[in-house]
Amino acid sequence: MGKKLPLLVSMAILAVGFWFSHELQVIAAGVAIFLFGMLLLEEGFTAFTGGFLERILRRCTDRLWKSHLFGFLTTTVMQSSSLVSVIAISFLSAGLIGLTAGVGIIFGANIGTTTGAWLIAGFGMKVKISAYAMPMLVFGLILNFQSSRELKGAGRILAGLGFLFLGIHYMKEGFESFRSTLDLASFAMTGMLGLLVYTLVGVLATVIMQSSHATLLLIIAALASKQITYENALALAIGANIGTTITAILGSISANAAGKRLAAAHLIFNSVTAIIAISFINPFVQAVEKIANFVGIAADDWTLKLALFHTLFNVVGVVVMLPFIKLMVRFLERFFTAAQKAAGFETKFLNEAALQHPDTAVEVLLRETGHLFDNAFEIIAHAVNLHRVDILSDKDLQQIVQTPSPPIEIDVTRKYYGSIKTIYSAIVEFATRARASERMTPAQQKKVDSIRKVCRNIAETVKTISLMKANIRRYSIAANPFIQAEYNRLRKNLASFLRTLQRLRKSDNPKEIRQGIAQMKEKLQELDVLANGTLDDLVRNSRITSEMATSLMNDSSTMVDIGRWLVEIVQRMAIVEDKNLQPRHEQQVTEDLDFMDFLEKVMLDGDASPDKPRAT
Repeated sequence: MGKKLPLLVSMAILAVGFWFSHELQVIAAGVAIFLFGMLLLEEGFTAFTGGFLERILRRCTDRLWKSHLFGFLTTTVMQSSSLVSVIAISFLSAGLIGLTAGVGIIFGANIGTTTGAWLIAGFGMKVKISAYAMPMLVFGLILNFQSSRELKGAGRILAGLGFLFLGIHYMKEGFESFRSTLDLASFAMTGMLGLLVYTLVGVLATVIMQSSHATLLLIIAALASKQITYENALALAIGANIGTTITAILGSISANAAGKRLAAAHLIFNSVTAIIAISFINPFVQAVEKIANFVGIAADDWTLKLALFHTLFNVVGVVVMLPFIKLMVRFLERFFTAAQKAAGFETKFLNEAALQHPDTAVEVLLRETGHLFDNAFEIIAHAVNLHRVDILSDKDLQQIVQTPSPPIEIDVTRKYYGSIKTIYSAIVEFATRARASERMTPAQQKKVDSIRKVCRNIAETVKTISLMKANIRRYSIAANPFIQAEYNRLRKNLASFLRTLQRLRKSDNPKEIRQGIAQMKEKLQELDVLANGTLDDLVRNSRITSEMATSLMNDSSTMVDIGRWLVEIVQRMAIVEDKNLQPRHEQQVTEDLDFMDFLEKVMLDGDASPDKPRAT
């Protein structure tokens, strides 16, 4: 009840206000319609992501000026600096961008948000925009009922713009009506006290509405109808700039340390900008007057002057803070340190903030899958008495397996439940939640499904290698040279698979990836001693006992299964990461993964047997 009390009190106050004032109803309805329009606008833009933002971010954040431009343009288009901030936090948490690039986006977004004030002051207050709103709502609704995701997205964008325009109209009408019943300008305050009080009011209004655009609209509408003074409107605009950071801070609560750093950077920047604006308010006002005269803004056009002031102090804030970006980044990295996790026993990349955007959800799943494989790599290598460093070196694998070495003590089952199953379970749970998002495209859902299958193969490989561990340890040092050679060959081929897989994970060369997969498939044929006649030769010439023969036959068959799983891991990851390096439509990605699913089904239907282990 304690958490609901503020909500109930707020609604009760509004209800009383609505009872006594029709004008308040109109203004509040205008704010509500405007905010609803912003929600539709945000939903509409997310329909067109599908990996697009990820690709743009990779290309547009490698230089600081590009980050500024990205933040400016996306905020100008989406008309929501809060949304851009949350997206930036989500991508930073996923590791798609660095902190410096994220700060650059925030700086650009703060300038981009000033375009909204210009549109409202220059267009919304001077034109009857409700006439434009109605057709947008009609066409938007028609498009929203279409089956195509893109058409639905376009429909929501149109409807969102229509509601934005309608909200502006109602707020303007509400403040115009207020003039005959109540003069809000009578509450005006002058001097430094008025500046500080109205700045605080601007902060509170933005925190409540979670939108600096909505606050600016209210300010401009009230100023246009002379319900507030120009001086107090400037203070409210400064407050709105501080209040907009609250959305980013709320968005960072579920983020990792990197996301919290960016939210803190946003708060620092906007607070410093506000302090500069308050401290030098008179020089800013004088500068606005000079620029307004120069560009031809009328002396009594207070709304455009407010928009100019809003732009001016944000630009000055960016200019002042630019030289200190590296210093701020170092401070934030020291202040917000990543929590130390037990090596291998916990997830490293999965976080709630990444679920807010499909691109980041897929990216963190890929990274966590890499973490899972790194853990599995060590377990598999140690289970067959090999060291990871030797497998990944340039040493000859035949020499490595033949060189006697002390047995590596490892409890595979304990390691599986400690550093594989815990992460695997977290990936499956995260992937299921990510896939349920309405924002995910069919191609992204296919990628998530494929990532889960990759993780299943990794888990099955570790689970299965535990069944072979005893025989491999026993026969790779056996007195019988023939059985020793065969088990060392199994170890060598497994090491070769792991070495190739690790190399292909880091490769962006499609030709190298295709050749590597072909080589792995060739080795599969060498592993099955029953199919290639090796077992018959050994038994016929009495080189191994019948007990050795049955162990070798079962273990070579199991190693073939492991090899197939590892090949499938490479193939699926290459498709999910788009390693062919050619621009492709989402439909092509979906078809590639569908084909992989078809091959898997054929393989399971063809040679699945009840005695083959499955990871649990």
